[in-house]
Amino acid sequence: MELAATIIHSDLVDRCKQGDALGFKALYHQYSKAMYNTALRIVNNATEAEDVLQEAFMDAFRHIRDFENRSSFGAWLKQIVVNKSVTHLRRKKQDWIDIESAALPEIKEEDVVDEGEIRYQVNQVLKGIQQLPNGYRTVLSLYLLEGYDHEEISEILGISHSTVRTQYIRAKERLLGILKHTTS
Repeated sequence: MELAATIIHSDLVDRCKQGDALGFKALYHQYSKAMYNTALRIVNNATEAEDVLQEAFMDAFRHIRDFENRSSFGAWLKQIVVNKSVTHLRRKKQDWIDIESAALPEIKEEDVVDEGEIRYQVNQVLKGIQQLPNGYRTVLSLYLLEGYDHEEISEILGISHSTVRTQYIRAKERLLGILKHTTS
């Protein structure tokens, strides 16, 4: 089944490389929902996610001849969407806190939330993620939802590995606090 899907996608990409408008339309319909969700998790605004999605598809289609089948088309497109989303946040002057140089308060042991106590549904988690500050939300989404590791996130966002790791830990703690507060 997976091989058949790969052949179909490869055929669509080949059709697009030849300028076939129906191929472009089919690829768009195949990937637009998943890519929109990726953008939305990062930029946290439906209208902005739609803009990012359109820019990503325009870039992908403009450079479709550069796609060399080293990875799946979906993985290639997802990387474009993530990069466009991060660029969008940067244009909005997203501030990243460099943990190395920032004086942050220590987290007290009694502030640590026991993850085992919290039972939640996927919708509650996604709503909680939307409430996080941009930096936390972006790092957490890229790590948990998009599957990037800390080094990849560091490269994508142009911040240090330790900043990514600390942002992830703090985002997770904040999210757990939000979830605990909403389930109480």
